[in-house]
Amino acid sequence: MSATLANSTIPPLLEVQNLKTHFRVGDDVVAKAVDGVNFSVQAGRTLAIVGESGCGKSQTAFSIIRLLESNGYHPDDGKILFNGSNLLEKSEEEMQNIRGNQISMIFQEPMASLNPLYRVSNQLSEPLIQHQGMSKREARERCIDLLRLVGIPAPESRVDNHPHEMSGGMRQRVMIAMALACKPTLLVADEPTTALDVTTQAQILRLIQDLQKETNMGTILITHDMGVVNQMADDVCIMYAGKVVEFGTRDDIFGNMQHPYTRRLLESIPGGSDLRHKLHTIPGLVPSATSFPEVGCRFAGRCVEALPECTTETPEAVSCSESQAHRAACLLLGRNIDRSEAAKKVARIEKPKEGEILVKIEDLKTHFPVKKGLLQRTINHVKAVDGLNLHIRRGETLALVGESGCGKTTVGQSVLRLIEEAKGKVGFLGRDILSLPRKELKKLRKHMQLVFQDPIGSLSPRMKVNEIIAEGLLVHNPEISLTERKDKVNEVLSLVGLSPEVSNRFPHEFSGGQRQRIALARALILEPEFLILDEPTSALDVSVQAQILNLLEEIQVKRNLAYLFITHDLGVVEYLADRIAVMYLGRIVEQSSCAELFRHPKHPYTRVLLDAVPTISEERKPFAMIDGDVPSPLNPPSGCHFHPRCPIAQESCRQEYPPLKDDDHGFVACHFPHES
Repeated sequence: MSATLANSTIPPLLEVQNLKTHFRVGDDVVAKAVDGVNFSVQAGRTLAIVGESGCGKSQTAFSIIRLLESNGYHPDDGKILFNGSNLLEKSEEEMQNIRGNQISMIFQEPMASLNPLYRVSNQLSEPLIQHQGMSKREARERCIDLLRLVGIPAPESRVDNHPHEMSGGMRQRVMIAMALACKPTLLVADEPTTALDVTTQAQILRLIQDLQKETNMGTILITHDMGVVNQMADDVCIMYAGKVVEFGTRDDIFGNMQHPYTRRLLESIPGGSDLRHKLHTIPGLVPSATSFPEVGCRFAGRCVEALPECTTETPEAVSCSESQAHRAACLLLGRNIDRSEAAKKVARIEKPKEGEILVKIEDLKTHFPVKKGLLQRTINHVKAVDGLNLHIRRGETLALVGESGCGKTTVGQSVLRLIEEAKGKVGFLGRDILSLPRKELKKLRKHMQLVFQDPIGSLSPRMKVNEIIAEGLLVHNPEISLTERKDKVNEVLSLVGLSPEVSNRFPHEFSGGQRQRIALARALILEPEFLILDEPTSALDVSVQAQILNLLEEIQVKRNLAYLFITHDLGVVEYLADRIAVMYLGRIVEQSSCAELFRHPKHPYTRVLLDAVPTISEERKPFAMIDGDVPSPLNPPSGCHFHPRCPIAQESCRQEYPPLKDDDHGFVACHFPHES
């Protein structure tokens, strides 16, 4: 597909022509990760590359900067022209002078990209010394300026931190500072905001936008977040199974999308005006790069509109509009296709009426002691959770939202008494979890389960799926026979949409969405009444996320489960939650029904969170900014904890913590709720 802006008379900064990136993975087995890709990037413009995991987005980025695994290679006559020079013909020494200097990359996972043994100053100064010829003193001063530029507080002291001493958002900002240190002409950003809070995401994207305007830098943004694409991109490239299936300007893609895959991606996004229907999902998975079909459309096996010839004829890219820039590769273009089946919406399952209160949390406090000296005396406390009150009914979903560092995950672990520092009262099935003897607590644990944020980290790589799922039965129901246990494992696998045939595989043999289903099956096999879901969809593609959200709702209605849903994704919250509790620095600052909170947020912090969410349902808007970071729970601000960052703070906010103000929908802790 030729994907160059037709109306541009200026030579592109980067032009990728017929790029193929293949990997030898065995005897006569080749993974065609990138298989004939064409696109261009103009100086001062942002190209977004979008698609599910496994479509070749990241490998395209690694190909541009020539960072491939040893088994990777580029067949045929592909080109990567940067300022007119083919990067594929450069020597490794020449590429070292280009990487980090003229072309920089923000990697997806900062903790894996930053060296844990070196201080931030050492890692930031390396490209400055190597490419800019700075002295160590000059490089250190520049490092401090860069950290200040990316919004890290107290950069003079933070510059000497190790990566583990920083939050996820700060580490990502360090990666951005490193990428921008030498003022590159091309920035490649691979999922730069995945799993970040909406406020931190807004800061990072605003920073990239501002620097782009200042330096006329070209940007390639790799993401699966279509809201970010809508707010950031000038041009959009949709990739599927190693190929570009649609390319155009932002207005082309969002206003006149043509490829069925593009439409299905957008229809999978939660939130917005239509909350009465289930989310659209894309059946099946992206095929393995070792088994891409040689002929036919590679999306045909998952496309509900596919015709018989879609599997026998390979589509060529054709123009979709008067502008030659908008092109798509689909055999359905220009045909009168009945799309009623593809557009059909399924009504959501109606939930039963409000049930009895199942979980009641009263004055929950989780304070971690800070010890010092030879005798390890307690000198202070980190107040992670500080006087929290909540209740959850049977069949209800309560969403707990807020930035990282607000104490959301600590609440979930405290409620299940996975943290012994938790104090207060957590009523569940007539018992106080926090005061139960350990023997009694063990009996109660089967009724309450936790699904962790990262399934890779929570599933043992040495155990097969059937062993992982059955582990809870061995602990809580050791009396049941092997046959009964196997039947229960197969039953719960079917419940979460997996075939019982996969039970003898290991976790690494599954996709991210499938691993999250396995984690859910492990929690459900004990038939709990209460489930805590800690960011269960944060790192998933929108298509997989839609499958998991639909599944969670179906299981909840079927089993009348109560959910505590911990997340920073407000689109997911709007779709799934019944009520929302907004948390800031260990306390709930607002609680309301989902519909009311999205329509009429009362706390300034809630308003900031909602304004920071990038959407696809409206015109491009400036990113809502919020000053500073969440303060340390070791020394929270006096008065209202939010007042140092609040746009409407007054003297009373600095002096006194606001009392709770109740209304028909919930409560808010703010001195001036009607001014937010």
